[in-house]
Amino acid sequence: MTNIRDILAYNLKQNRKKCGISQAKLAEKANITTQYIAMIEVSRKFPSPEMLDRIAKALNIESYELFMVQTSPENAMERLHDTLVSNLEQVVSDAVEKAIASKIK
Repeated sequence: MTNIRDILAYNLKQNRKKCGISQAKLAEKANITTQYIAMIEVSRKFPSPEMLDRIAKALNIESYELFMVQTSPENAMERLHDTLVSNLEQVVSDAVEKAIASKIK
């Protein structure tokens, strides 16, 4: 079963895409940083209830919608795909940071 951070990450990203806005635009609308939005979308951060309300308002949805689980096979495959891509992006990002750090030393 998917954990609540992954559900939030998936729903945040899907709702943001549905609105046709970038992470930067969502961050601006919610008055938070783009990096914070990115960290939520890769399940690295979990926002406070107040922050969830601001994000939901910026997306023109109710806060609870950020935690709704879709159960169709298509949605499950899409979530799996998004999770794999997100994890791959994080692995690559970590590897790049490590390589840069080793070159600096």
